[in-house]
Amino acid sequence: MAAPAKLPKGFLWGFATASFQVEGSTNADGRGKSIWDDFSRMPGKTLDGGNGDVATDSYKRWKEDVALLASYGAKSYRFSISWSRIIPLGGRNDPINPKGIAFYSNLIDSLLAHGITPFVTLYHWDLPQALHDRYGGWLNKDEIVQDFTRYARVCFEAFGDRVKHWLTINEPWCVAILGYGRGVFAPGRSSDRARSAEGDSSREPWIVGHSVILSHAHAVNAYREEFQRKQGGQIGITLNGDWQMPYDDDPENIAAAQHALDFAIGWYADPVYLGHYPPYMREVLQDRLPSFTPAEWALIKGSSDFYGMNTYTTNLCRAGGDDEFQGLVDYTFTRPDGTQLGRQAHCAWLQDYPPGFRHLLNYLWKRYKTPIFVTENGFAVQGENDMPLDVVLKDHDRVNYFKGATGALLQAIVEDGVEIRAYFPWSLLDNFEWADGYSTRFGVTYVDYQTQKRYPKESARFLSQWFKNHLSESAFIPKATADANDEASTSVSSSESADTVKGSDSPVVKSQSRSDMGCISRYGAAILAFFKA
Repeated sequence: MAAPAKLPKGFLWGFATASFQVEGSTNADGRGKSIWDDFSRMPGKTLDGGNGDVATDSYKRWKEDVALLASYGAKSYRFSISWSRIIPLGGRNDPINPKGIAFYSNLIDSLLAHGITPFVTLYHWDLPQALHDRYGGWLNKDEIVQDFTRYARVCFEAFGDRVKHWLTINEPWCVAILGYGRGVFAPGRSSDRARSAEGDSSREPWIVGHSVILSHAHAVNAYREEFQRKQGGQIGITLNGDWQMPYDDDPENIAAAQHALDFAIGWYADPVYLGHYPPYMREVLQDRLPSFTPAEWALIKGSSDFYGMNTYTTNLCRAGGDDEFQGLVDYTFTRPDGTQLGRQAHCAWLQDYPPGFRHLLNYLWKRYKTPIFVTENGFAVQGENDMPLDVVLKDHDRVNYFKGATGALLQAIVEDGVEIRAYFPWSLLDNFEWADGYSTRFGVTYVDYQTQKRYPKESARFLSQWFKNHLSESAFIPKATADANDEASTSVSSSESADTVKGSDSPVVKSQSRSDMGCISRYGAAILAFFKA
């Protein structure tokens, strides 16, 4: 039997989380409010009424989480820093919180002591509330660029001697569209007056995107000019975006798939890696898409050392949609023959389709010619929150998702020549899933929110074993709970081919119309519910 193909030397694998989703302790040790603190406490803003006050209690239980990572054999941990823990009021002239610095410094030291590489995100949606109140936050380009760059410098100075992998901003599409277009994420601005008293969905998202790109570019410039040579790290941005596949071979639908990619990915990736906006975006938005000066373009182009990739699913695309945020493209999972693209997740927007992951890896590599770090990829099992623990731990659908994803990843590297340097499944833990609250679970570790006890799921065991087999270094494989172990050898047994998921093997679910698929991020389930309210 041939030995399994190996991943490239130095390949990083681990798990991802984000500060507001796991830390809790929102009032501890001098932390200031973020825009999610009060927003998540407002009635109707989360599906189950949950908020981030406790989350998975990781501010207090971080040592337990590091031990869990080590038991899984993880080589890296992607986490985010809470801006308002570091600078409670957020601004460039506001005081730094030494207890916030100490918390992350201790976490980083512990990770390194366990042989785990820290992979740090500076901004994962938790803008200091004081900056939103002071000048409108991301709507005020001149102010936010300076404040974000100062915050980044503080982090580089405090942690850069040990952190060699930085992400500036996570999923700017979601920051702009969900926070200032749909109004379902903090700060909740929208033209829909039933949802928000303030906001302009036709203009504000594009203004916010403009501010985010410039803030990213200025932070990267500061790192490169002041820190990179001495500290020896890498810095980039991470973008969400799923593969967009033509519904059929109709030329209009083929064009629609590219239009969807332009709005979902090209909005940020084309400026950062190519130095211009997608022409189709300018055609649709015209003067609503802000322009950059030549000096700003010089700063933006090339402002990422790698491509940070967050992806979860594939959409079938048809021309004729009326949702501008999707590029005027209609999304569906239902093929022309009526079968479903893949296995349905708990979220209406997510089906399991590994070939799409491989296609997207190839698309990004060929278009942007930059090494890829897959910084998020994951699956929420349908109805998992309502299952008994022994069933939850045997998370077969999540295992099958990761079997397909890792198979596609390996094929893209070995057969297609795509340069991929890391893979971070979402997520280490079940956690606060933003507008979904706690009802949606993406973790490879089950969290009992009443006791905060962690239980490894079968998917954690699968990933640990898979990376042990495909990395040159060995990794310790955790002993799963007794109930999960009983089934492990039989349920993780099918081919690792990227074609393990076939539409005909999946239960047929109701077709997702354009209005049902209004969001291409992993938060569409919440948006669907809000739209129907």
